[in-house]
Amino acid sequence: MGKLDGRVVLISGAARGQGEAEARLFAAEGARVVLGDVLDDQGEAVAKDLGPDRARYVHLDVTREADWEQAVAAARQAYGKLDGLVNNAGILRFNALTHTPLDEYQQVVAVNQVGAFLGMKSAAPAIAEAGGGTIVNTASYTGLSGMAGLTSYAATKGAVVAMTRVAALELARKSIRVNAMCPGAVDTAMTNPERAGGEPLGGIDEFYAKAVPLGRMGRAEEVARLALFLSCDDSSYISGQPVVIDGGWLAGISLT
Repeated sequence: MGKLDGRVVLISGAARGQGEAEARLFAAEGARVVLGDVLDDQGEAVAKDLGPDRARYVHLDVTREADWEQAVAAARQAYGKLDGLVNNAGILRFNALTHTPLDEYQQVVAVNQVGAFLGMKSAAPAIAEAGGGTIVNTASYTGLSGMAGLTSYAATKGAVVAMTRVAALELARKSIRVNAMCPGAVDTAMTNPERAGGEPLGGIDEFYAKAVPLGRMGRAEEVARLALFLSCDDSSYISGQPVVIDGGWLAGISLT
């Protein structure tokens, strides 16, 4: 018996990395998943691998409200309802504050912040109609702390944490729990270009071995397990919370 038997969950940014890991784990735990992404070939391949009884793929540009409405409609059409949302899609840009172009800043805001807002706005009515459920937003430990070079990213993730708290208050009476995951560095294509066939970042493993108390980057599967916990009854009395999963990084500086 799976932790998500009978549930239907929409996951954004599900074609690869953290979103793909979440989709695969949720399907293994009994959910039917709708994978949304702009990477159509990869998303279709993941959905095909999971099988039509477990997964559907929809093109989803999270910055477009019409795409969100279509994704929610696709979930209801394919599986009759929508019980949950994982707002996973996001982008990362490194730049010093005074060197960040306005269009770059706005691009990160559009995907990370506006995308999460539109996801909640679009999915919440359908989840309420299904009798309640869960929304899991992907924030970051930088939304609670900070990291040089991540002005735009940290700003958006701080906004996601704030929106999560507001949404949890507004949606509680509709039996919808809303929480935020706050990962540290996770070894995916977003933080490690080598995962997407790009040039490797020299010294990345050595950096995180020193910066993170547990001595390494996180794995997508580890974050997926947190998303599962926040989406199932194991967390039935948790709402409005930013849950940190960062290998101890936010706790402080390790000297060992």
